This record gives sequence, C-alpha cells and structure tokens, in this order.
Amino acid sequence: MASRRRALGALLAITLLALVGCVDEDAPREPSAALERSLARDTWLGEQVAQAFEGQSAPDGFALLANGQEAFAVRVELIHQAERTLDIQTYLFGDGQTTRLVMEELLSAAERGVRVRLLLDDMGAIGQGDRLAALASHPNVEVRVFNPVAFGRGYLVTRVLASLTDPARQHRRMHNKLWIADNSVAIAGGRNLGDEYFDANDAVNFADLDLVNLGEVVPALSQSFDDYWNHALAQPIARYHAASDDAWQPLAHDLSAWLDDNADDAYIRELRETPSDTPPWQTLYWGEGVALYDSPDKLTHATAPPWQETLLGDLMARTTTRERLVLVSAYFVPTEAGVERLVALAGDGVEVDVITNSLESTDAAVVHGAYAPWRKTLLAHGIRLFELRPEQEPGDGNGEEEMRVPGASASALHIKALRMDDQVFIGSFNVDPRSILWNSEIGVLVRSEGLQTAFDELVEVGQEPTISYQVLLDDDEELVWHYEHRGEPLAAEKEPGNAWRHLNAWASHTFRLERWL
Repeated sequence: MASRRRALGALLAITLLALVGCVDEDAPREPSAALERSLARDTWLGEQVAQAFEGQSAPDGFALLANGQEAFAVRVELIHQAERTLDIQTYLFGDGQTTRLVMEELLSAAERGVRVRLLLDDMGAIGQGDRLAALASHPNVEVRVFNPVAFGRGYLVTRVLASLTDPARQHRRMHNKLWIADNSVAIAGGRNLGDEYFDANDAVNFADLDLVNLGEVVPALSQSFDDYWNHALAQPIARYHAASDDAWQPLAHDLSAWLDDNADDAYIRELRETPSDTPPWQTLYWGEGVALYDSPDKLTHATAPPWQETLLGDLMARTTTRERLVLVSAYFVPTEAGVERLVALAGDGVEVDVITNSLESTDAAVVHGAYAPWRKTLLAHGIRLFELRPEQEPGDGNGEEEMRVPGASASALHIKALRMDDQVFIGSFNVDPRSILWNSEIGVLVRSEGLQTAFDELVEVGQEPTISYQVLLDDDEELVWHYEHRGEPLAAEKEPGNAWRHLNAWASHTFRLERWL
C-alpha cells in the first residue's frame, strides 16, 4: 500500500512538472534590509514626516483609509514620492486595472533608481507568474513568492493539485498586507492588490480599511517585512518562471499601451490627476502604535501552534477589555472557546458588538456556516450582531470614512479591526481559526483618542440599517434580520440568501469544517 501511494505521488509530481517545465535553482537570492533610518530621514517623505511631527510629543501618527479609491490613490502617491525604497507585501495579486497601474508605476519608480521589493503569497499569484518574472527582470525590482510549490503554477486546479504533495504546509498562507515607502510611511490593513479592494470592480467591491502609519512604529513594520523577505520560504519568482534580462521593457510597453487604450476610464483619469507633491495623509491622529505580527516560522510547522504563541496571544497579552469590545471581521468564526469568552465578557458588563458579513454578502458561505449556529447564544447574552448587506442604500454624502461601497452592484465586508476599550487594532487578522492557527498575519495596535473616535464613527456607519442587518431574537427566540429600505424599517424572518449559499453554509456546519476556516 505504501509503495502504491509513493508511485501515485511520483506520477502526480511528474504530471505537474510536465505542465510547467523546470525550476531554476540558480536564480540569485541575496538577503536585504529596509532603508536605514538615517537615510530615510533625508528623503522627501522623511522630511514630510519630520514636519508633521513638529510640536508633537506622541511617538506615532495615524490616518484611516476607508474609501477604496482614496486608499489606492495614496498607494500610488507613495510610489511617486518614494526616492529610495518601496517594500510591498500582499496575499493576493489579481489581474485588473489597479494591479496593471501598480506595475507600471513600480517600473517607473525603478527607472528613477528606487529599489522595489514585492513579496506575494504563492497561492495569491496564480496565473501572474510570467508577468511578475518580467517585472522582476528590471535591475531595481525583485519579486519573491512565499511558501511556493515548483509546479502546477499556471492554473488554480493544477496549483491545488500541487499542494497535495505537502498539504500540511500548503494549507498555511502568508496573509500579511503591508506597503512601505522609504521606511518613512507604512500602510497596514486588510486590502490585497485587486480591483475589488479599491472600488474599481463593476460587480462586487469590498468595504475595507487601512491604517497609514508614520513615526516609531514604521521601522518595526519594516522589520516584519525583512523577516518575511529573508525567510527560507520566500523564493525569487525567477526560480519558477523564466524571463530574459530585458523582459521588463516589453512589459512596460504593454502596460503603457493598455493605459493609453483606457485613458478615458473615469477611475484611471481621476487617479492620474491626483497631485503627487502633497503628503499622503490629510488628517493625522496622534498616539502610540505597536506592530504585531506572526513569525514567518509559523508557516513551517506541520501542526497548529498554541494560540498563545501567535499574533492573537500577543494581542491578548497587551490589551484588557473591561468596558467595550468591537469586532469587525469579514470572516467571523468564534468557535466554542471564543463564544465562551465573549459570553463571559458580556456577563461582566462589557458592551460587545460584532460586525461581519451576511450570508448574502459573504464571498465564503462555508465560513458563514461556521458562524451562524452561534448567533442565538451570542444574542441571548446581550451581544449585538450586525451583518453587512450586499445592496446598500445611498448615503447622505456627509461622511468620507464610510463603510458604504460605491460603484458596484454588490458589496462585501473585508475589514479586519478590533476595539478593546481604549485601543484599536487594524490589520489582516480575521476572527477565525485560519488567522489564529494557520495563516500568518500582521497589524498595528494603537492607543489614540482621536483614532478611537474616528473608528467609532466608522463602526456607527456600519451599523446603520441602510447598510447592515441587525440580527435580533423575537419573542419566540427565533432570528430576525432588521433593516431599512427607502426609509421604511423592515424585518426578514428568514435569513436572506439564495439556496446555493444556504446549502454551502449548511454543509460547512454539518461536516464540522470550523477548525479549517
């Protein structure tokens, strides 16, 4: 039997290798580090940060990016403004107008001498290998993929088959999102690189949230990037996808031609009109931040680590919750232990609010199926539940930092943020077993009165009945979804969502997939 399994495994490996060719193990891979702080201070961004801190005693400054198009414009501004280094880390790198714009801008930055390091999770770069290898052929650009496999890379089906050769490790993914310019300004949050994260998708867009960081917290975020970049699981894209030394030149030509063909697109036109000579922030909130992140070694183990040794353990050790807890999580899987903890907090008088996706809006109904059975217990103990609606009512236009998503026929929540009394945590971390045990994550824990107020205002918007269902128990202790449509308060006694979504949620619960979600 063992020999038969080995034979099947060898056959699978040979089949997949035939799909993609050979691996170039000689592709260079040298360690590198973030720009030294003394050099960072001499850059234009470093000078802008220094000016912002004049007269301030707080060690850090922060800005919230809730609007998707603004979040993308700030990223492009940072590419324009960087003089020495750009470090970008992401889980997903989809093909679309935003990623094509990013690649064109990165090549332009590289041409003026900026060193670019782009680190992607290998699963999130499916189908982009040749283009990324061409990008990396520029002398000032290096692209690495984290936790890679050597074959089956061109398509999702073959990539999943390749994962079967080492399922224990391939189940784990680098979920971190980070964007750092000249080791002076850093963006951490929930957004991947793809149109749906920046209000540029006509079908579905995500409500998401980023935190702009400047001050003492930035070098710590850069250190996290270096830890992942120099880890053995981070491998050059050139080891898996061949490209000539000047492959970046036809790529640059193709990207430029594509942009010219789409120059009249409102999104691209507005972005190109964005000034690049102003700091990438408008309102700054002052306070103290701590960069929290999982060790990249987390992805090397075959078994789940104790939660105390993860980002969650670090977060719990640094916070107390005696008055107020807000969980905003795109994928909320509380588990039995988590429900017990939330119920205990509510019993101690802590006000607990949860905002997550509805069955209608989620892009992962199987995850919803692991959350849904706990709702009655949570509600019975005074915990408030809000579920984002896919179709939202128009806003009044008075607030910029809204969870409302424009420009698409449907929306989904992708924010990952927590408030624990007077501290706010914003990052890539969902409240689910995958983020706790399997993926690597990153975020910033902030103590700032101004940021807390701004976050609370965003939460209040997300709880509006024009945006979210509030799930309540009726007199018979059955679930009811309360919302507002065209100014009229309504209630749904059956959970909104089509039959296929209900089936996926049911299967998830029935087959006990909770731990793997």
